Amino acid sequence: MRVSFPHIGNAYIAIKTMCERLDVDYVIPSLSTQRTMSLATKYSPEGLCIPFKLNLGNFIEALEGGADTLINVAGYGTCRMGYYYKVQEEILRDMGYDFEMILFGLSERKFQGFMDILRRVSGGAPWREVISAFAFGISKMTALDDLEIKMNEVRAIEAEKGISTRIFREGIDAIDKTDNPKALQAVTEDYLSIFARMDKKDLPDPLKILIVGEIYVVLDPYANMDVELELNKLGAVTRRSLYISRWLKRSLLLSPLKIDQWGELHKAAKPYLKRDIGGDGWETIGEKIAAVGEYDGIVHMAPFTCMPEVSAQNIMQSMKEGVPVISIYCDEQTSKAGLVTRLEAFVDMLGLKRHYKKKELRV
Repeated sequence: MRVSFPHIGNAYIAIKTMCERLDVDYVIPSLSTQRTMSLATKYSPEGLCIPFKLNLGNFIEALEGGADTLINVAGYGTCRMGYYYKVQEEILRDMGYDFEMILFGLSERKFQGFMDILRRVSGGAPWREVISAFAFGISKMTALDDLEIKMNEVRAIEAEKGISTRIFREGIDAIDKTDNPKALQAVTEDYLSIFARMDKKDLPDPLKILIVGEIYVVLDPYANMDVELELNKLGAVTRRSLYISRWLKRSLLLSPLKIDQWGELHKAAKPYLKRDIGGDGWETIGEKIAAVGEYDGIVHMAPFTCMPEVSAQNIMQSMKEGVPVISIYCDEQTSKAGLVTRLEAFVDMLGLKRHYKKKELRV
């Protein structure tokens, strides 16, 4: 058995760690590239969203690299993503690939289901080892997210252009190489302190922008065309509504305990939306309300054809909360130059809004 899985952000490091600690042979999905997208669009139905296409492209490249077992997600929720596995499997088999697909049910079993998959691909490793491997993988993912949060706070005001990204990439490599929790903690603290000591421009109050929307596009830099980097280049500090480690903890650990992992956001959204509409649409509405007084603006990211986020976009336009929002839909046709132009205009608008607000307060 040679296992592979879809690529999304830095999640591959956590899954790779789990495989290594359980002696599971694996193929790391390559970072998504133009080739990945070209393969995906060639074999995907045109109207399906970019998460479907990039996942399919990842699987094709993994099978080309020798994988014979693919881990995929399934579910019976209101987002189409939970049903994509069957279409992807049929496409891959029509292409002539011979493989086994193991499904992780997003809608049921949660933590226990993920543990079952780890135990299955490890050939029946003891539960103690399976849980230990999972915990260490999640710890690495948490460390990576902590570094990324800090990077996006300082990259907008770094004195030396590009140093934050370089340090973060070094941190990714250092965390990937750690083999025990003590070393992981030391490496994480080292890199967080580097960010804290970094020389910064004298900008006491930079713009703050929240990134919200559908989980895959929000998390994956290739899918969102490095939207956070582009905003940081424009001098805006960014924060995402979703980070992989937080999502995993909430969805795998809290959900089976019948704890509403997004309870505060759902409660905040109730005046406008009273139930789940699929994907991350309900949470997107709640995030806008939570952003009041905390952020200057919101960038709403979504895959083209994503109905939950289209619904959320239309609701946000009529909300009384006055946080400016720009919605950006991503697919294989989306232009990086077009994205940057829209972000530049949005940041300029936020800067003017803040300027005139301060003027009014002085008067």
